Order: sequence, then structure tokens, then C-alpha cells
Amino acid sequence: MKKYNRVIALLAATSMSASLLAGCTQGQAPATDTPAAQTSESTDTAATEATEAPAETAEADSDLPTLVGVEEDTRLACDAYSELWDVDGYQEESTTVYNRILGEFNEEYQKSLETDNISERYALMALAEGKLLGSGVFIPLSTRGGNYAVRRHAPGSVTTTLWGNDEYRLHNVIAVTDFIAKEDYVALKEKLEELKGTGTYQEEAKKYLEEKGYTLTDTFNYPNTSDAKTWDVLATSRSADSEKLVNLYDGLMEYDAENVQQPALAESYEVSDDGLTYTFHIREGVKWVDSQGREVADLTADDFVAGMQHMMDAMGGLEYLVQGVIVGANEYINGESTDFSTVGVKAVDDYTLEYTLTQDTPYFLTMLSYGVFAPLSRSYYEGQGGQFGQGTGSGNYGTDPDHIAYCGPFLVTSYTEGNSIVMKANPSYWNKDNQNIKTLNWVFEDGTDVTKAYNDCLAGTLTSVALNTSTIETAKADGNFDKNVIVTDTEATTYCGFINTNRKGFANFNDATVTKSSKTVWDAQRTFVAMQNKDFRLALVTSLDRASYNAQREGEDLKLNNLRNSYTPGTFVTLPEEVTVDINGTATTFAAGTNYGEIVQAQLDADGVEVKAWDPTAADGVGSSDGYDGWYNPTYAKAELTKAVEQLATQGVEISKENPIQIDLPYFSGSEVYTNRANALKQSVETSLDGQVVINLVKCESQDDWLYAGYYPEYGYEMNADMMDVSGWGPDYGDPQTYLDTMLPDYAGYMVKSLGVF
Repeated sequence: MKKYNRVIALLAATSMSASLLAGCTQGQAPATDTPAAQTSESTDTAATEATEAPAETAEADSDLPTLVGVEEDTRLACDAYSELWDVDGYQEESTTVYNRILGEFNEEYQKSLETDNISERYALMALAEGKLLGSGVFIPLSTRGGNYAVRRHAPGSVTTTLWGNDEYRLHNVIAVTDFIAKEDYVALKEKLEELKGTGTYQEEAKKYLEEKGYTLTDTFNYPNTSDAKTWDVLATSRSADSEKLVNLYDGLMEYDAENVQQPALAESYEVSDDGLTYTFHIREGVKWVDSQGREVADLTADDFVAGMQHMMDAMGGLEYLVQGVIVGANEYINGESTDFSTVGVKAVDDYTLEYTLTQDTPYFLTMLSYGVFAPLSRSYYEGQGGQFGQGTGSGNYGTDPDHIAYCGPFLVTSYTEGNSIVMKANPSYWNKDNQNIKTLNWVFEDGTDVTKAYNDCLAGTLTSVALNTSTIETAKADGNFDKNVIVTDTEATTYCGFINTNRKGFANFNDATVTKSSKTVWDAQRTFVAMQNKDFRLALVTSLDRASYNAQREGEDLKLNNLRNSYTPGTFVTLPEEVTVDINGTATTFAAGTNYGEIVQAQLDADGVEVKAWDPTAADGVGSSDGYDGWYNPTYAKAELTKAVEQLATQGVEISKENPIQIDLPYFSGSEVYTNRANALKQSVETSLDGQVVINLVKCESQDDWLYAGYYPEYGYEMNADMMDVSGWGPDYGDPQTYLDTMLPDYAGYMVKSLGVF
């Protein structure tokens, strides 16, 4: 296989050819004998103040890739992969690149896992996040919510807790037939705050709406932008799947509309004094049914054991959540043990379930609302040809809605791909007497017509809808804006622009004929070397005017409202007590009550990274990581680029307006909003960096083409972009670890694939 001088496996597969997949099966890493990644200091140049002059001379670091002496290759990158990529060395290469770009983050993060003190844990995690943000491997873009909307459902219809899947459980939505007026919506929000924790809000909200003349309805119509790729909730990590599937089963516990965790399939539980054993008493009389509502089995404690084993066997991407938490999970998932009885989940009897943890885990209960803890009817699964054990198959289970068992509030009674999903109330549901919604319709909206969702909402085809720049003007013209439009609350999901530091794909992995890059091999090599340089990455991520970018969807008035400036929301946790930690050799004390984001900012400041991830004046002086643009800094971006240009010249990469670095950004051309955002990004970056970096907008004709470029890939080598703004992360439980774990090496971190590694 042809090698280029010190260029580490630069280019790669544009299609899933047989040779590319040798030794690689879905859900597993490519075969390799390379040991797991070890933490090390990053070899990138540390970020400094923008005013600091660059060094007089720069010499190439022998550990960095170089193009010195490499002959320019003008072939298209999408045609040359088979000669340039060694699949067998991919893990070793990923380890090298990871340690270069995120070694400092991982080293700091591992320290946080070694302490039993919660305040020290939070503080050390915040310092690790400071290193993560300062690496420039991604830029936080926005969060969910914070936009204009019209609604026919009341606030507090679903939980607003920051983690898990319960926010998608729609059986207790309070829906009405007409838009809720702005003044009534505000009054209901105030009532929710007043009654939170009393368990009375839902009834009081219904009473308020009826007294105001609204008519309650038991039908809710929800927009669906992507069909489920699987109907097996235990075998997926895609929110586009889980937001539907979570309505078809119940878990042990459930957050109610007032954000209080309530018993669901577990009537009660106890925790041992040492915090290592959780015992749940399962509700008796719960039935498993098929899609026709026919009873197929009784639900027992063993179904939670079956669910946990199937989740680990399926390797759907979220099994890491229980590694290091449940005894034996790590060994079973890694293949060190094939005996599931060694895993700490047991059915003591038919209605007693026991989890044994590796250590006291204060956030364990917050994990229970996530799909990895879902039950599975063992008998029904096996009846569909499903097997247990690593490397086994699921048979027909999960292939469509007719091949799963249900124990939740809804059954799927109709499904037309790319059109609609109809869910009807499960007549055998144990809690059917307290269910508000009896019919849940998922209406397909692919985004190609930016006015369709609003028009569908006016017609009643959708219950509620968020507005975009086009429909804001429509709502102003038809009178809805002044009367009915509200601003939604922001949430915990963080959407990002990820930087592919180790690009391998130059066409989509599922179809090599679409989303093809126009870059040559030489262009791709130059981009690869540049992406290894931290100063270059920081220049790139601080050159984007995120407010202008966001305005293309939210409008000028709200362009700052849902901007996020950190990965973990800055107010996600606070310190329970005072703690002193080391920041770059200086002992620094933070008082009890200090927000996580304030500590993140302290690390960024200490490293000289001119990014404002936390603003103490935001949110009316309370402090926040949301609602302002703390990344856009053209002066700093140019200074970082100047340093990068000098360093990269010693590595054989000359950068100028005449010879810029080219960055591919795929976008969905069928959507006016996404097209406008892509153009805003291109204009901002190219202007900020004086044309020395050029954004190539790669047109994706369909939404699926766009998603296959950067959302559906399971491995870094499948990512078909230099920069991608299609995905993000929402928390699975109430600890910062739920965010930071996604950036771990060696296939442990779910989101590192977006960086082109593992």
C-alpha cells in the first residue's frame, strides 16, 4: 500500500467495499492488535493570548505529520482511497491522532474519576471540559428550544428534566383544540412553578384551560423528521429512534411533568447502606402485548435482566453507559466474560430486581429513564428468533412495529415509511386511567418546504410547531404572532460543529455516488496536516459568527437566545461544598454553590484561550453558558491562524489567499434554512480568516444524504466532511460525566467518531 512521508493514513474509503470491511462487523471496531489508547500530553502548541507575538522561528515537530518532500497528487480524493488507507492500522492511527488532539483533556478527565468527593469530581470535570473546549475540535452551536412557537399543548405536559428520554414520552400531554394564547401560556408557566413538587399541576392546568374556554383533546400530532432505523429501543443510540420508541414501553421509574421521579414498573425500591445495591419491587399484573394488543406474556423482573443482556449483545452504541457502573458490565461488553450471570443485574424472584454497582453512584436513579434500562420480553424476543450472547442475532425482533412486544402507553397501529406513524392507546396499559393522550400521530416533515409545518399546524395536522425566519413573518401577517406566539424554554442538548481531524471518507459510506468531495488528494493532505494543529483549529472555530448563522433559523430577534457556549450546560451542576483544585500549577478555591461553567471558564482563561464559555452577567446576572456568542472573535482567530501558518510552513503546508486550506461542509440543499445557514458559515469563516481558509459547500440533495454524511456513521472513517453541523449530544443522567464520556478514546466515546477517530 502506497505511503506518503509521515502523513498518517490520510485518505480513505468512499464506499463500504468488501476489502474495507474485512475484519469489521457492525457495532465492533475494525480488527487490530493495537492496545488501548494511553493518555499523554498533547503535542500541539498551547494556545496563547492573541496579542502575543509569534516566535521568531518555527521548527517542525518530528511527531507531527509533514508534506515536506511529498509530490503533489492531483487525483480526486474520492477516487484514490484504496491506495491510501490501511484499515488494519486504523485504531493505532486513531490513538495517535486522539492523543495529539485530546490527550490533555483525557488526562484531566481521568483525574476526576479517581475522587470520591462530589465537589472535587465536578470541579475536575469542569477543568477537563476547559481542556476539551480549548482543543478546538468542535464549536458548540446551539441548544434545543429558545425559539418562537405556537402551541396547542400546555407547558408542563412533559418533563423538562435535563436528562434521559422521558421528555419524549407524550402520553400525558395536555392538549387543546385551539392555540393557547400567549397570556394563558405565561400564566400556566407561572402555575407550574408555583405547584412544582405538589403533584397537582396537571389537574390544575386542565381546570385553568377549561375555565378559559379551551377544549381538551386526547389526540396529539407530532412532527417526524426521520423514520426509525430500528424498532428495538435496546439496539439504538439515535434520538430519532428513541423519541418514538420510548412511548411503547415503561421503565422502572419515570419523571412526571413537575420533574419529580415517580414509580413506574417499579412500585418501590431500596438502596443498601453502602450505596452498592439497588433493589426494585416490580409491579405485578403488567402485560406484554403485540402490536394488535394481544397479550403475549406477563412482565417480570427477569425481563429487565433480558433487556440489559440484549442491550449489551446488540452493541447499539450506548452500552458504555453502564460500563464501570454495574458490576461485570465492562468485562461482558469487552468480551472478557461470556457469562452474563457475572453481571450485576439479577431477578431475585419474579417481582424483585437487583442491581449491584461497582461503586456508590449518586446519579444512578437518574439513569433509569434512559433506554438502556428498558425491559425486554424474553419469551417474545426468543419467539422472534432472537438469541442471547455476544455475536448472536435478534432474528425478526425490531425489524418493524409488528415484531416487538409492548408494555407502555401506546401501540403502533399504522406505519408508512416517509409518511406517518399512528400510535393508539394500549388497552392493557397498567396506567391507562391516568393517560391524557389516546392517539399519537407522527407526521413526516422533511424540511424541504420551510412553510409546510406552520401551515400544517394552522390546519390542525400538527398540534404545535416552532417558527423559522419565513413563518415568523407569516405569523405576523396572520395575527398569530402577537396573540399566540411564545418563546420556548432552552434545554440540555448541545448541538455542535465538529471538526474532522482525521478524515477518511470523501463520499458517503452507504453510497459512494453521492455527497462526493471535489478535493484532490493534495487538498485533502493539506487539510489533514492543518487539522492536526491546535492553533489552526482554534482559528477555525472562533471565526464563525454564530449569531448570523443562527439567525437563518431563529430570526434576528432570537439569534442569540439559544446559542450555547459550552458542551455541558454551565448550570448543569453546582458544587455542594467548597473545593480547592490545581489549575496549571496554581491552587484555586471555588466556593460551595459555584456553577460548573465558572470552573470551565477558569481553565480556559488559564490556558489563554479567548473563548467565553461562561458569562457571569448572563441570565440577568445569575450567570449562564447560553444566550450570547462567546466564541466569535475574528481578532483572536486571525492571531491563531498567523501562528498556525508559520508552524505549518515547516511541515510543508503553505497557506495564503492564493493557496487556502479547503474545508468541506455538507449541507441539505433541499432546505432553505440549512442552505442559508451553510452560506452564512462560509461567508463568516472566509471573511474572518481573510480567504486563507475556504469553505466548500457540498450539496446534499436529500436529507438522508446529509445525515449519512455526518449523523448515521458509526465510525470515524465513515465521516464524510471536514466540518459537520448535523448532530449534538443530550445528557443521559444527572452528572457531567454523561457529556464528557462521549469524548473518550478507544471506541468508548460516542461522539469522537465526529472528530474522525475510532
